[in-house]
Amino acid sequence: MIVEMKDIYKSFGKNHVLQGVDFKLGENEIHALVGENGAGKSTLMNILSGVLEKDKGKILIDGKEVDIKDTNVAKDLGISFIHQELSDWPELTVMENIFMNNEIKKGSFLDIKTMREKTKELLKRFDLDVDPDTKVSNLSVGQRQMMEIAKANLNKVNILILDEPTSALTNNEIDKLFLLMKRLRDEGVSMIYISHRMEEIFALTQKITVMRDGKSVAILDTNDTNEAEVVSHMVGRDIGDFYPEMDAEITDVKIELKNFSRPPYFNDINICAKKGEVLGISGLMGAGRTEIMRALFGLDPKDSGEVFIDGKKVEINKPIDAIKNKIGFVTENRQEEGLVLDESIKENISLLNFNKFTPGMFIDKAKENLLSNKLVGDFKVKTTSSEAKVQDLSGGNQQKVVFAKWYAIDPEILILDEPTKGVDVGAKREIYDLINNLTHQGVAVILISSDLPELLSLSDRIYVIHEGEVQGELLREEANQEKIMTLATGGKLWANLKLN
Repeated sequence: MIVEMKDIYKSFGKNHVLQGVDFKLGENEIHALVGENGAGKSTLMNILSGVLEKDKGKILIDGKEVDIKDTNVAKDLGISFIHQELSDWPELTVMENIFMNNEIKKGSFLDIKTMREKTKELLKRFDLDVDPDTKVSNLSVGQRQMMEIAKANLNKVNILILDEPTSALTNNEIDKLFLLMKRLRDEGVSMIYISHRMEEIFALTQKITVMRDGKSVAILDTNDTNEAEVVSHMVGRDIGDFYPEMDAEITDVKIELKNFSRPPYFNDINICAKKGEVLGISGLMGAGRTEIMRALFGLDPKDSGEVFIDGKKVEINKPIDAIKNKIGFVTENRQEEGLVLDESIKENISLLNFNKFTPGMFIDKAKENLLSNKLVGDFKVKTTSSEAKVQDLSGGNQQKVVFAKWYAIDPEILILDEPTKGVDVGAKREIYDLINNLTHQGVAVILISSDLPELLSLSDRIYVIHEGEVQGELLREEANQEKIMTLATGGKLWANLKLN
């Protein structure tokens, strides 16, 4: 199946998101669609998948013009879109999620037995080792992402659109996904792959379309280009060295966890972070990295253990306790936990900062506007106004709003859980610069990241977590990918002399 999108326009009010975009997907092709956040990639794909209607332009499939006015039309054409942000039903089971709106019936009743067996077959095909009757809320983010991809393949698919599908997957899961994608391609499925991970794009795709500022600016053969050329088209500028020089002065211990436990998620955690330091937290998905930080912040209960800030014991039982102690937390799941999507940028920033513009009983609107407008500018949020709804922003710009919200509380400790997931290369550098600036202000930054080059480049020290326990500690000068993976899989560095 060949797809052509010609001269596509789309606006939201005064915000002209797409301005005459051209895109062509060949038969049996994996085609990368890249660009900075806000370039219009997701909007273009939402039009192709029937989520949005175009304002102007044509869509042709195998040379015939089609009117994809809704998702049902797209489904009939065999077009499926795996969105970056999870769109499942957490309180339903895996089986119920997979067969939502595709239920199998025997007479007037649901054929639960058949649906369960088909779910097992589908999960096995995707090497997803979960029970069909498991509640989705009990799955990891990576497992939920893989379930969504499996669900899309329940029915016949001709065109599969994947928006940052690997952002929450382990290396092993990524390998499995890539093998599956190549198999699907060989079976006649064409795919559009939206990603900011250049190594994946060059390993997987045949063509690359680059978007910038609502326009398609380049169509490249993957084998005939390189990362520098792609990035140059994406950002329209030189971003220099990708990682900043992390040279902040590291002083006293700012926060310390002693005998921190919540079985079966983590047990007997003893770690500390210093002022001006980026403390990296590494480990495989499910190792307990996020769970430790959620308990520290008061989002989840701990069973035992103590927290010390500046050498003084503190009690953190809920998030407000953490905030009072100047702890911020940029969570991995920004849409569900980091933002109020149907509120404005200004209102989201204001949520934790009313004390800055409520000297009395009433809100000082001028101060509120000044703060939000300043942060929108400082964080380079692509928007028409701070009054714009957060849900109308791209994923990367939503992440910038989350950062701005926490930055405004003047944190002394900032926890970052996968802060660059789904963020473009230009915005990544901006986030890295922010992290660097925070450390120069004496902030203790705790960084959870599955991106090993990112973790190694930014961290002064790294704790590696394996099955809920600290497997090892590495200093910047001794850390490398091999040592981290050895510890993350339960190995001992002293037993692997070849790594030294």
